[in-house]
Amino acid sequence: MFKTIINAWKVKDLRTKMLYTLILIVVYRLGSFIPVPGVDAAALGSMVSQYDFLNFLDLFSGGSLSQFSIFAMGISPYITASIILQLLTIAFPALEKLSKEDDGRVKIERITRYVGVGLALIQSVSIVVGLNSMGDLLEEVTIFGTSGFGVFMNGIMPYITVGFCCTAGTAFLMWMGERITEKGIGNGVSILIFASIVSSVPQVVINLINGTFGIKPVTDGSGIALQYHWWYIFAVIAVVLILVVGVTAVDKAERRIPIQYAKRVVGRKTYGGNATHIPLKANANGVMPLIFAMTILQVPAMIGQFWPNGKYYAWVSQWLSARSTNPWGLVVYYLIYALLIVGFAYFYSSITFNPVEIAKNLQQNGGFIPGIRPGRPTSEYLQKKCSRLTMFGALFLMVIAIVPTVLLKVLDINVLSSFGPTSILIMISVSLEIADQLDSLMLMRNYKGFLG
Repeated sequence: MFKTIINAWKVKDLRTKMLYTLILIVVYRLGSFIPVPGVDAAALGSMVSQYDFLNFLDLFSGGSLSQFSIFAMGISPYITASIILQLLTIAFPALEKLSKEDDGRVKIERITRYVGVGLALIQSVSIVVGLNSMGDLLEEVTIFGTSGFGVFMNGIMPYITVGFCCTAGTAFLMWMGERITEKGIGNGVSILIFASIVSSVPQVVINLINGTFGIKPVTDGSGIALQYHWWYIFAVIAVVLILVVGVTAVDKAERRIPIQYAKRVVGRKTYGGNATHIPLKANANGVMPLIFAMTILQVPAMIGQFWPNGKYYAWVSQWLSARSTNPWGLVVYYLIYALLIVGFAYFYSSITFNPVEIAKNLQQNGGFIPGIRPGRPTSEYLQKKCSRLTMFGALFLMVIAIVPTVLLKVLDINVLSSFGPTSILIMISVSLEIADQLDSLMLMRNYKGFLG
């Protein structure tokens, strides 16, 4: 990968794309330190670590939520909006028909942006309303006077400020992601998520060191004692190495479907007759099913933010939380997590892979799979192979996302906080995606053709 980056840097066009992407990432990280006015960020930051939903948002926003910067909501509302629109596309035939047209896809993308902006407004205000009920997070405002309508405006002004600032931040991030996709390297949304997760790595390393060589007071108050668990570091390093090797191997693995083209004689020349293959990746969906599953799992907690002290949120904390103290609650949580991964894997595969269209194109160009008749039998064969690979990819994501997390919980290794195997998986997948795109761009610029 590093060799690919070095070689790509030597090409002017690619160097421009890489610099453009880096500049936008720097802007994103600088914006993460611009606070929203009127909010006690220190008090809010201490509350964020207590809730899974807020931890999830904080991870995907690069720590912006704990500091409550203008990018506090991150790109998560846009991801949620994408999931909603894709589900509605399947539910409503009119949207499905619209998604198959070029102009229709543009309209759906525009609707997704509007829904993302609306969700950012709702999330930001609901978080502040919920947490403010547990402690004074908002500064009092008296700019509208101290009586009548002025008191009412003073009361709602902090919420209006929070809503507009956070919504504007999310809208800017959506624009930034589109610019990276268009003029930079990689997928813009994936790059922003990648940058957010990478920004938390130094703190994770510090937590790991403190957890391994941490010094804390002795319970009897007589002094301090060294807390040294030598297996902490080795256990975490082993998990990271297994993840890196496993994800890389599966990402590069593919099932090759052989394709034979029939010979055609035109005059004195013979055309076709060559053999090729259709590459089907073992995990064609990448990390998207994981991101979708994680986002959906946070919806009940997001709703519960409106009533943080209510019975509903207490029930969610027991049965739909990775921090549940109820063993059966953890079983239910990870079972739902696994089912969502499988469901979104098949859902995303149905969107990105169309065996009927592939079979139709093969038949029109005189291609066929050896031993399989053209047309419908070919599409059924491709669908069967794709379903098996999708199940393999889903099971792989389940194992990678759940098993290490459960293992670290059993071993009582909590130094990773919200940063876990799923975060590492996202980082590796995005890195491989960027490397593959750079390789393809390098190939396009270095390929000389048959005249070269």
